[in-house]
Amino acid sequence: MDFPEPMPDPGTDTLRRYVMAAPRPRTGRYLDLLHGNFVRLPAEERAQFLQTLGLDSRSVTDAQLEFMLQPNWRSRITAAWMIGLDHRERFRERIGGLLLASELTYAGQGYCIALALLGTAEDAALLTTYLDRYLRRPECRYDQEWALGALLYLDGTLGTTHATGFLEPDGLWSQWANDRNAPPEKLRQHIGEMCALADEHAQHDASPGHP
Repeated sequence: MDFPEPMPDPGTDTLRRYVMAAPRPRTGRYLDLLHGNFVRLPAEERAQFLQTLGLDSRSVTDAQLEFMLQPNWRSRITAAWMIGLDHRERFRERIGGLLLASELTYAGQGYCIALALLGTAEDAALLTTYLDRYLRRPECRYDQEWALGALLYLDGTLGTTHATGFLEPDGLWSQWANDRNAPPEKLRQHIGEMCALADEHAQHDASPGHP
């Protein structure tokens, strides 16, 4: 008696396609997103990485993104980048909630980038809420640097001053930060560089003949 071939696991296929992913399958896409490591890739390789990420961000379904937001930092950081790149605003509150929960190491980097790429006053408000809570907890070395950099970036693009209060002398940032933390301007520049590269490459279709 012939038995039917087992059906592929849609979850496994999702992780293989979007989290591991070409063009750098030996390292995994999530590792190039971690800390913004893709910024240091050679220019041609970086452009290919971001173009492929952009195409996948437009093809991934909401259901697949929901699956990727399971408790795994590798899939969450990837899903967050895709949500930001494709401006899927329906995920905004979900991303904000995950950022505030701070459940997993590294995943918060992706949430901060997603909010920076979504780029509205609502996203700035979510980052402000996070910083207001976690800058008051110097024992928690979470994603405060990424959140402040993203908020400063949004202040620059929106013409707002949400981050100003945190940076006042003896303010919450100075109470939380230590000598190992990067200066706020450097944090803003890092977020800005990643967003600029994403806008240049990932948000343009890499397929031949695309208008």
